[in-house]
Amino acid sequence: MSSKTRAVLTAGVLAVALGLGATAQASAGAPRSVAGDPGDNITRIADFYGAYIDAESDVDGSGGLTKALRAYYIEPTYLKKLEAWEAREHADGVLRAQNTPLKWKVTDRGTARYTEAAVTLTWSRNTSTKLIVDMSRSTHKIIHIGTTGLGGK
Repeated sequence: MSSKTRAVLTAGVLAVALGLGATAQASAGAPRSVAGDPGDNITRIADFYGAYIDAESDVDGSGGLTKALRAYYIEPTYLKKLEAWEAREHADGVLRAQNTPLKWKVTDRGTARYTEAAVTLTWSRNTSTKLIVDMSRSTHKIIHIGTTGLGGK
């Protein structure tokens, strides 16, 4: 077997082993990229919601990771208010629901004193909810989650 044939065969075996058969590569289009910056509040809000929804979707049901994410990303004084809302409403305050969405999207809404983002949670093909999440520019912690932002918008 020539070295060229061996190289082609090895590449084919690797592609199949990695689930990247030639048909899948051709139909997949250009590779996607996701970038982030831990100093950017919109990235931090998107990171939080992505990790939180992943943790909520975990089948073990321990809740340990969601608690850790809340402690890391949410201002402690606001976390107490969020937990009071949850006790009163019998729902998850981060998601404002009793179940877990299928998708999420974070869009910058700007502001001067704090960062405001619109978080769209998609529950099914035709159902979504929009939340407004405010994050402190100084502490990079979430200070509010609701249907309107701290500025009333």
